Amino acid sequence: MEPALILLVTAFFAVSIYLLLSRHVIRMLLGVAMLGNGVNLLIFTAGRLTREVPPIIGIDDMVPQTATANPLPQALILTAIVISFSFFAFLLVLGYRAYQDLGTDDTGDMRLAEPQGEPLPPTGY
Repeated sequence: MEPALILLVTAFFAVSIYLLLSRHVIRMLLGVAMLGNGVNLLIFTAGRLTREVPPIIGIDDMVPQTATANPLPQALILTAIVISFSFFAFLLVLGYRAYQDLGTDDTGDMRLAEPQGEPLPPTGY
């Protein structure tokens, strides 16, 4: 099971890097979302997939009597999902506002700070 998840994590990272290298903002946003999902799956896989019992300690016990599942990767993934969703929502609004103001989602055409008809800034002093 873990080799299949490792291949899936590799595919997530490869697709996200490919999308992040695009010139279009919407593809970059999808790359960020894919990268977040790949990292979450990587953390989940690194936490070792076991079929153990839940980490619950009995009333009369001081420690668990059997091997239990590790709750830390699950807690990290839950936190990362919330953070990546809020980050994606912020980037989505930022990309939409840039599209509204500039009229394009191509980063090569987003030259508001350096218009094409203007001379280049000085290269030295």
